[in-house]
Amino acid sequence: MCPHHAGEPVTASASVTARRLAAVAIAAGALVGSVALPASAADARPGRGDVQISRVQYDSPGFDNGSNRSLNNEWVELTNNSRHRVNLDGWTLSESRRGVTYTFRHFSLGGHSTVRVHTGVGRDTFRDVYLDRRNYVWDNNRDTATLRDDHRRLVDDASWGGRGGRDDDRGHGRDHRGDDRGHGRDHRGDHRR
Repeated sequence: MCPHHAGEPVTASASVTARRLAAVAIAAGALVGSVALPASAADARPGRGDVQISRVQYDSPGFDNGSNRSLNNEWVELTNNSRHRVNLDGWTLSESRRGVTYTFRHFSLGGHSTVRVHTGVGRDTFRDVYLDRRNYVWDNNRDTATLRDDHRRLVDDASWGGRGGRDDDRGHGRDHRGDDRGHGRDHRGDHRR
């Protein structure tokens, strides 16, 4: 009821007007709420934080003979945990000790999908891409894989082994949760380097 007419009954048109005003107020509040997001939420782009280094196979199984097959059994997996496709064009995956860097070109990662970045030579697909290297990239003893977006901002990293190094259990075929999916070896690998 309108405060100026407290004793008068509400008519049907006044009730409709009151409902319309309430609907406008709710819509305006929703609009203000969506515009007044905290800076961190407003800056979040679809895909940032959704893509992570999910597994690393830094010690190619078997004897390290330098064959293309052995090189391609050394890889890093990236997983998109969102349901939306993420454009990785210009993103980089780099190795910390020697500075080897792979730059994604014209590549997008589908929602809830994984791509494996192999060391050796191969033909890129939506599930596998290749560094086209003739030598091993990831050190078995200690190394860090770093993923950066197209603005060079850190997206994720994974480190393993070595004295004083952080070991986050994503090495040697283990996934981010730490369950062993490798070949029964210690995740620090052998000492080929």
